[in-house]
Amino acid sequence: MCAEPLSGEHRHLVDTRNRSLMCACTGCYLLFTRPGAGAGHFRAVPDRYLTDPDFTLDEESWNRLQIPVGLAFFFRNSELDRLAAFYPSPAGATESELDPETWREVLGHSRLAALLRPDTEALLIRREREAEGLGTGECYLVPVDACYELVGRMRLHWQGFDGGAEARADLTEFFARVRAKARPPAEEEDGP
Repeated sequence: MCAEPLSGEHRHLVDTRNRSLMCACTGCYLLFTRPGAGAGHFRAVPDRYLTDPDFTLDEESWNRLQIPVGLAFFFRNSELDRLAAFYPSPAGATESELDPETWREVLGHSRLAALLRPDTEALLIRREREAEGLGTGECYLVPVDACYELVGRMRLHWQGFDGGAEARADLTEFFARVRAKARPPAEEEDGP
């Protein structure tokens, strides 16, 4: 934003009109941490990671979301006034049409969905077949930039039809970091 050189560790802003992420120095980031700053055009991406230890999602419910893989993220796009669903693919983030009623019925009742901040946070869901160990899956509320980091990592390492060993190892490492950062929401946790 201001042309200040950035370190490897820096924060991000969401440009809600252009549907993009921008790198930001600490000063620029802090300008947009208050609700309504910049008329909502830019929003600071928070750094909270939450988990719902009681989360369950059976096969039938997952199939209703019409996501062809076992990994997806969901966030509220305020400019389009709708929920967006994406999953990583070798081509990048692939958007999936998501019926609002299906969202409400399948995921809208979850505790983390109620806490989701528009544009800047996402529900990240990983579901593997029961034979592969996770069964009901994992659900996290994460900064939206973490989801796009995951997409970039999958693009970088993807090989063949199933992603290959390197992509699977990277996915395992990514979720280990998310699990280490995530905590259950506190009773007083603020939502959108």
